[in-house]
Amino acid sequence: MAAYSKCSDPAGARFGIPTYPWRFAPTGYATRRQLRASGLRPGGQPVAAQVMRSQRSRKGGVQVAYLYRVDRAKPVRPMTSRKWGALALAMLARRTCPQCRITYSYCIPTSLGMCVSCAFPEEQRAA
Repeated sequence: MAAYSKCSDPAGARFGIPTYPWRFAPTGYATRRQLRASGLRPGGQPVAAQVMRSQRSRKGGVQVAYLYRVDRAKPVRPMTSRKWGALALAMLARRTCPQCRITYSYCIPTSLGMCVSCAFPEEQRAA
């Protein structure tokens, strides 16, 4: 139980905002992902609380997730036709090789910056 006491600060005296142990947040709070899964967004509200757990592999030794109040959350804005069009053009740009201008069915690797055929032309000739 010592691990829970290190991460527990419901009054917010130690961390500035109310802090709860991982999976022990009271009802009425949700993370961004939880809000999005229920069709909501924070809507400009400040962080209301946080959940925290000890994790040795992290630099600071703790993992933090920020919580927002569900009652103050707003519905997600619907996608407009212009947004859908912009998203389609962005995905087309990610699938088009800048070197040979061929559009592939997959996204071009960002590590190469071009398609595999253009990045390794000598290996393609040998095959």
